[in-house]
Amino acid sequence: MPCSACRGGVKAPFDFTMAFHPILDIEARRVWAYEALVRGPEGQGAGWVLDQVTAENRYAFDQSCRVKAIELASELFNEADGPILSINFLPNAVYVPAACIRATLDAADRTGFPVNRIMLEFTEGEKMEDVDHVKSIIREYQARNLITAIDDFGAGFSGLGLLAEFGPDVIKLDMGLVRNVHADRGRSAILKGIIATAGLLDLKVVAEGIETIEEFEALRALGINLMQGFLFARPVTGGLPDIHWPEPAYKRAANG
Repeated sequence: MPCSACRGGVKAPFDFTMAFHPILDIEARRVWAYEALVRGPEGQGAGWVLDQVTAENRYAFDQSCRVKAIELASELFNEADGPILSINFLPNAVYVPAACIRATLDAADRTGFPVNRIMLEFTEGEKMEDVDHVKSIIREYQARNLITAIDDFGAGFSGLGLLAEFGPDVIKLDMGLVRNVHADRGRSAILKGIIATAGLLDLKVVAEGIETIEEFEALRALGINLMQGFLFARPVTGGLPDIHWPEPAYKRAANG
């Protein structure tokens, strides 16, 4: 698709805002990143927003999400050594990587948000229309000092092959692998293999969708330190959420 969409501007034809959801570094007991999640202007869920995305406005929506997330984040956590801003992007809405990243870089420059603290996520579940094109997007972003991540890792059919193909900086484990991991030997075994492979490739691993203390403890035992889920906080708009830090098991035992 030609870049005629660029000439029409990058603003989506409908209003939306962003909610922020923390990714925690459990070992350091700090917020490692905040993920920007689309919400309607009156608090409607992501589905309400995504239902309005079409093939015709997909590029403008993708660009607007990046700019909106950076603008809001710059008001909430704009420190050189502060949390990372994680933004979901649509690979199939990126036509020429070096050109389509301009609005993102311009927004970062205008707001003073550090480029090397921006992480762009794409989901394994999205249909890859052109694998080589996606690889070129990741290489371009990494060359610009942006962080790249595969979201929902383990949800699709490519699995570990994606790591060899794309070489991201971060993988975010699909919540389907996380759910009830403490009671499922199969999930635990799969996660051990992914974590070992990620370690050999020097990739960071984030477990998302954590809802129970049992899942939290099982993931900690597997060596995962970066975590995200409703156990710790829920996404909020207009600010940053309060965070619940789970107590270690020995403290809960002593208090119980």
